[in-house]
Amino acid sequence: MRRLLPIGLVVLVGVALTFTLAERYHHRVLTLVLVWATMGLAWNIISGYAGQTSFGHQAFFGIGAYVTVLLVVTTGLTPWIGMAAGLVAAVVAAVLIGLPTFRLAGIYFALATLAYPLIFRIVMEFLGYQEVPIPMIRDRPAAFMQFRDPRAYDLLALAALGGTLLLSHWIEGSRLGYALRALKANEQAAEAAGVDTFRAKMVAYMLSAAPAAVIGAIYAHAILFVVTPDAVFGVLVIVQTLVVCLVGGVGSKWGPLIGSAIMVPMSETLDATVGDQLPGIQGVVYGAALVLVMLFAPEGIYWRLRALRPARRAVEAPRVSAAAPRLDTTVAGRTPVERGAALLEVRGVSQAFLGLQALGDVSFSVRAGEILGVIGPNGAGKTTLFNVLNGFLLPDAGQVRYRDTPIHGLRPSAICRRGIGRTFQVVRTFPQLTVLDNVMVGAFAHETSPPRARERARAAMATVGLGRADDVPGVLTTLDLRLMELARCLASAPDLILLDEPLAGLARDGVETMAALVRRVRDAGVSVVIIEHTMYAVVQLVDRLVVLDHGRRIAEGVPNDVVRDPAVIEAYLGKRWLRHVEGLGTGGLGAAPQTPPRSGRRGEAASPRDPC
Repeated sequence: MRRLLPIGLVVLVGVALTFTLAERYHHRVLTLVLVWATMGLAWNIISGYAGQTSFGHQAFFGIGAYVTVLLVVTTGLTPWIGMAAGLVAAVVAAVLIGLPTFRLAGIYFALATLAYPLIFRIVMEFLGYQEVPIPMIRDRPAAFMQFRDPRAYDLLALAALGGTLLLSHWIEGSRLGYALRALKANEQAAEAAGVDTFRAKMVAYMLSAAPAAVIGAIYAHAILFVVTPDAVFGVLVIVQTLVVCLVGGVGSKWGPLIGSAIMVPMSETLDATVGDQLPGIQGVVYGAALVLVMLFAPEGIYWRLRALRPARRAVEAPRVSAAAPRLDTTVAGRTPVERGAALLEVRGVSQAFLGLQALGDVSFSVRAGEILGVIGPNGAGKTTLFNVLNGFLLPDAGQVRYRDTPIHGLRPSAICRRGIGRTFQVVRTFPQLTVLDNVMVGAFAHETSPPRARERARAAMATVGLGRADDVPGVLTTLDLRLMELARCLASAPDLILLDEPLAGLARDGVETMAALVRRVRDAGVSVVIIEHTMYAVVQLVDRLVVLDHGRRIAEGVPNDVVRDPAVIEAYLGKRWLRHVEGLGTGGLGAAPQTPPRSGRRGEAASPRDPC
């Protein structure tokens, strides 16, 4: 409730200005500030939170204006009902636009959105609605939104702004808000953590269309009085929206409000005072403001001011304790698998890229309660195999079965929610979220309530021994980043986790910490498949090894047998490893050398001097 106080303060300031200003022109400027702040907030939901830049959001603004006015003209229906009809029409349009357009990504999505306001503009002109005057109905002005007192329009626009601020506030703290910020930062990592990114983008697009349509209807009655395609579907609408958002700062509910409060009065005042001598001064002001912001505050005024706050002193995180991990992997409807039974089965999987055979007829199984290692030279197909297992790639041939059910062809988010977690070779973080919020993204795979997701995330962080909940990933060490990504994976309540080189970049003590943690995760009931090149750690850590070379499985078995296989030595380990194994004698592979070897580059022997 404390976080709602600033929104209440904004509304109180708006009410105070409404009843303080005397001149009609000043009321017009205030209405415009509120209109463009609301439109900026609507655009910010899809482009600021979700990172899906829309250059055609004026389509929904124009739909709200035209539907409301046309219902008044053709049926005599009150614009209050017409506004609701325009909202519904805009949401439906968002669904119809989003279904094909969200198949695109990045700049292609942004450019595709340009087409839709042009289409609506052409349709309106073709139907003969180049100019639609709003009929004056003197006997019922309130019913037809035709107020004599300009303060009524101020209050109407203020109500729309307050509602959109509340909507933005809810999004920021909701499961949807976490999903949107995660996919904006790294869509693949969000999918792997259980976020259905397509669904999240569609919901955000629909939510952003609703306030845009409402404020478009208000704009038509408060400012225009004659609705034209240029006025509501034209490029100036999106330019004004982009300016207030970029100046104020995207990705926050306060950025568009700050930008509108600065830019609209400035441009309107200059246009009223020197506009006759300097035509187009508004465009000059907007352009100059954008240049200055890009030079001195490229993230926007809000984020620039927030960055000036004193940074908190980082506190060293606690490491993994000797206690058993507090890990909760229980999910309603998921039955436990008997230890030793097949949990994941890979049957004849093949994958090619433009003729390059990355995987060829690979088969193996993962048993419940084991740690399975996947090793092989660089380019052997290990990460491609993981991408097939967790849904980023659809195999050309073969099957992947989890709990005796085919899962190939499912989205990564669906596979995650079924119980398969994933970490990446290069840690993928959500930089603008705190460590706790990063882990909460994974917890939302099975939790809908933020408090319960926060509780599960804290438990996952305690499992891996990671503190620093309020820090951002940019201040963490490499080990802390690895722990954070593992905690995010565990927060999704997996039965099986895929670890892609979790020991990469770690010092000796970090390797030992991660290896101990992997064992404890296994002991807590989570099976593990691990890709790793740090051989001394792998042979002591895993229960079985699968060896890939040129996309094919060349060996499988317990570590002591696999590392002595001539085919594995030839393809991956090298003769120095063979001499090292023979030198261990009867001690086996359990005793690591003081300077253990590491493998990974095809054709090179493992170097006994490599500290990793």
